[in-house]
Amino acid sequence: MTEITVRSVELREVGLPLVRPFRTSFGEETEKRCLLLRVDAGDVTGWGECVADVEPRYGEEWNDGARVCLARFLVPSVLAGGPISDPAQVTERVRWVRGHRMAKAALEMAVLDAWLRAGGASLASYVGAVRERVPCGVSVGIASTVDAMLDEIHGYLAKGYRRVKLKIEPGRDVEVVGRVRDELPDTPLSVDANAAYTPADTPLFEALDELGLVMIEQPLGHDDLTDHARLQARLRTPICLDESIRNAHDAVAAVELGACRVINIKPGRVGGLLEATRVHGAARERGVPVWIGGMLETGIGRATNLAMAALPGVTMPGDTSASERYFHHDLTPPFVLDPDGTMAVPSGPGIGVEPLPDRLEASSSGIQLVERSAE
Repeated sequence: MTEITVRSVELREVGLPLVRPFRTSFGEETEKRCLLLRVDAGDVTGWGECVADVEPRYGEEWNDGARVCLARFLVPSVLAGGPISDPAQVTERVRWVRGHRMAKAALEMAVLDAWLRAGGASLASYVGAVRERVPCGVSVGIASTVDAMLDEIHGYLAKGYRRVKLKIEPGRDVEVVGRVRDELPDTPLSVDANAAYTPADTPLFEALDELGLVMIEQPLGHDDLTDHARLQARLRTPICLDESIRNAHDAVAAVELGACRVINIKPGRVGGLLEATRVHGAARERGVPVWIGGMLETGIGRATNLAMAALPGVTMPGDTSASERYFHHDLTPPFVLDPDGTMAVPSGPGIGVEPLPDRLEASSSGIQLVERSAE
């Protein structure tokens, strides 16, 4: 039986400039700033990435808050619990802290990475992956003009991406999507509103329903299921829920209410890889397709997303694009998209990648170490 003892956890803030600004309905990002966690377990180390951002726009968490929660509550709870023989013990030790799913997910990921490395096993094998390569899609932010967006999309299609997702917002929706659909009639196309609309916008979604979309992602409120169910009943196009799905319980409720026909799984959003596998299982039992979303992760988070994307119930291309889509230089060796639109799932021990020391040093802006109390 594999067992590790976590000696300390390093919290490190890093920043990577984006290749191009990424704009959604709740703001524009020009840099990826996030927390990385490094677990020291003696002979092995493990890495995790927190998907919170600088501000609490997508979710309730943000970097500074996640750091405080990790340093004061989550990490000490894991350290005080002694040796870890099962990664699920991390979940149990931090269960007393309500919420803070992104912070919990990052800690679980780092401990799980170290635990798997100690046993010489890969994350892909641990979660039950069935593919060595996964098909990839690309998420396209709101551009200054439709022509600029089309130029960007054509570039991604030429690289092999198999599905295009367009970010939309009030005032930049039906007309823009219609232009893209007219130019690319055969491209699998979806839209993502990031909860920017209300039930009063139902006519707008009925217009989008005529454009042959793969799905409409999170059109209404982040904490809503009933209005999504009413909207889904009026549309042929499947609604995909993202922000509304916080755990497997939410996934079951959404499906049973008819609030969605597709689920976007983001391990960080649902509290970790273990809960993400439960969401996957709940959806698969009910015949609901899922895919793995992205949060502009560095190579650390990208590696974990690829392992999840190789699960049997993941039947749609996700947002796990190549490193070059976002960064001039990733923290890890770059993830590369093959011309057939697929990417290799890491097969090495743990998550299969580690930060490059020079890139890590150049990108870091603050380090905090949380250690076990002296016995």
